[in-house]
Amino acid sequence: MDSNLLELTSENDLKNLVEKNKGSVIFLDFWATWAQPCSQMNEVFTELAGKNSSIKFVKIEAEKFPELSESFEIEAVPAFIVLKNGKIAERINGANAPELTNTVAKYAKVSTFVMDKAVATSEKKTVDLNTRLKELINSSPVMAFIKGTPTQPRCGFSRQLIEIFNENQVKFSSFNILADEEVRQGLKEYSNWPTYPQVYINGELVGGLDIIKELVANGEFKDMVPKEKGLDERLQELTTKGDVMIFIKGSPETPRCGFSKTLVNIFTEKKIKYEYFDILQDEEVRQGLKKFANWPTYPMVFNKGELVGGLDIIKELDSSGELDTTFALKKSN
Repeated sequence: MDSNLLELTSENDLKNLVEKNKGSVIFLDFWATWAQPCSQMNEVFTELAGKNSSIKFVKIEAEKFPELSESFEIEAVPAFIVLKNGKIAERINGANAPELTNTVAKYAKVSTFVMDKAVATSEKKTVDLNTRLKELINSSPVMAFIKGTPTQPRCGFSRQLIEIFNENQVKFSSFNILADEEVRQGLKEYSNWPTYPQVYINGELVGGLDIIKELVANGEFKDMVPKEKGLDERLQELTTKGDVMIFIKGSPETPRCGFSKTLVNIFTEKKIKYEYFDILQDEEVRQGLKKFANWPTYPMVFNKGELVGGLDIIKELDSSGELDTTFALKKSN
């Protein structure tokens, strides 16, 4: 287990950890064995710990520590608490891997800066905000930027929007704009829409709550919402989205694991043109693709819808000189 990842065995362990790391950020993962989403989120939590050594991560089985859970007002699992300077800074409720990942990334930047300003300054890659916003907007067919989360909306307009989605059985993803000020301010300019919530369908801005209410009232909304597809159909479309399709952790600009970073570097060096999908943004795709492709690990590479393999296979093709011929005519300019 990573040294910055702790499985809580007593409340004193947490008290001591907080006391010894007063200036640090600590993420708490409240989970339960009987809750299926917890199993998936625990895996995400562990991966994030492995990639962010400047942050402390603590897994807490909620029912083993009822008083502790009550003190943090845990009403359902999974739930994640961010402690900064020993106090609650943020709360993430539910199995929302994208929000957890984005929140960890935000605090990782701060922690790295505090630990070593010089290293952080020299190594930091500035990610173009518009690129990040575009990725967020297109991360789901129906994407809502709200205050809070679907289970705990933090304003009346966001609450009404979630109720409308639920009443109309709309499958959607959301982003908590209260958790990221850069996204909160940047999206207003990007979309030329000054208020929240904001709703996007297939990457296009629909509008705010008033627009959604109008569309529901005149019957247009149901026709605008993409029909829900089965997982196999989604995976088939994703694997054929581009002639060369890679499934990685993170994005090419900010890969979230060493294997994904190495793969991107090889393709960049060889000038191989590709499309990508960030499997950390969709747990259903992440788990389903393993069965669909009969391949247990990431990254995965597909060529014209056919699985080529993972990083080891790409390295072998590169060493043998077959990489160029395998992906012939897929060169970027």
